[in-house]
Amino acid sequence: GVPPKEANPPPPLEELREAIPKHCFDRNPITGSYYILRDGLIIFGLGYLAWQLPYQNIPMWAWAAWMAYGFWQGTALTGWWVIAHECGHGAFSPSQNLNDVVGFVLHTVLLVPYFSWQYSHAKHHSKTNHLLDGETHVPSTKKGFRAYKKVHAVIGDDAFAGLEVILHLLLGWPMYLLMNATGSRRLNKEFGQKRIPKGAVLDHFRPDSKLFPKKWRFRVLLSSVGLIVWTAVLAVVGSKIGLGRLTLMYTIPYLWTNAWLVLYTWLQHTEEDIPHWGEKQWTWLKGAALGTIDREYGIFDWFHHEIGSTHVCHHIFSKIPHYNAREATIHLKKALGPLYNHTDELWVASMWRVAKTCHYVDGV
Repeated sequence: GVPPKEANPPPPLEELREAIPKHCFDRNPITGSYYILRDGLIIFGLGYLAWQLPYQNIPMWAWAAWMAYGFWQGTALTGWWVIAHECGHGAFSPSQNLNDVVGFVLHTVLLVPYFSWQYSHAKHHSKTNHLLDGETHVPSTKKGFRAYKKVHAVIGDDAFAGLEVILHLLLGWPMYLLMNATGSRRLNKEFGQKRIPKGAVLDHFRPDSKLFPKKWRFRVLLSSVGLIVWTAVLAVVGSKIGLGRLTLMYTIPYLWTNAWLVLYTWLQHTEEDIPHWGEKQWTWLKGAALGTIDREYGIFDWFHHEIGSTHVCHHIFSKIPHYNAREATIHLKKALGPLYNHTDELWVASMWRVAKTCHYVDGV
């Protein structure tokens, strides 16, 4: 673990806003709907092709086709995930009611508790790279890493990096939803902003989870009811087409979608020279402008609406829709100058390097 460097303060927020053309802030639900339709055509097209594959006594060529389908369908579904994420920020439409309806539907079919996630994700944005109150991929401390260090000592650098990748991409999302893994170290203000007690479970499903303030409880309930209804739909579909076919058609792509979203968030906020701040050093603008990094993802930028290559802009101005974010980033990069974080490293190489080298900070 490398202690975070104290960065120079970024320019004032209004100066950054003025650097971006005003039309980049325009939100058009018709344009947003086009992207939902575009992604939907890919999703249903892939589903139609997969429906033709054998699903019993499967030959080797068909297994290869099913595995390819799982990856690419999960990749396509991540496009819907990103648009639902925009809805949570209010970037899909000027109407928050429309944002929430669209986001709720898209996220529910991907087994995401929309309103519950919306709250914790808003906290991720309001407390980016805050070592006490940040949400998602808050780094461990040197002391907290002790148990993992023993594993690292036994299996070595490469095997430990492989384990990190598997644990992040396969278990990272469900562990975050079930127990707020890598989330905040403190309860929110309503509960006294105290350190989270050992053994306490802050999940995204119970309305009385201490992850949420009381005023959010109905929305948490609505999110969980949506998941129950969708799970029931999947159960009915599974009873009609068989659990094996449902797993191939839906579950494996779902796991790939989860892997993508964890990969993005992990790499966006984890670098040896990306700062994480304590209580006295942190400010919102430092977290938003300096606490994340852009990188290109090749063809996956097209599938995922450039969520990984325009993420600095997204953290500063989260209501800019994705179709304007590339243009906004060009201007924001000029305004931030040398403070703009970007890497040309291939994302797969970044993932491996981060898994090998970025494990903890010295302390909080």
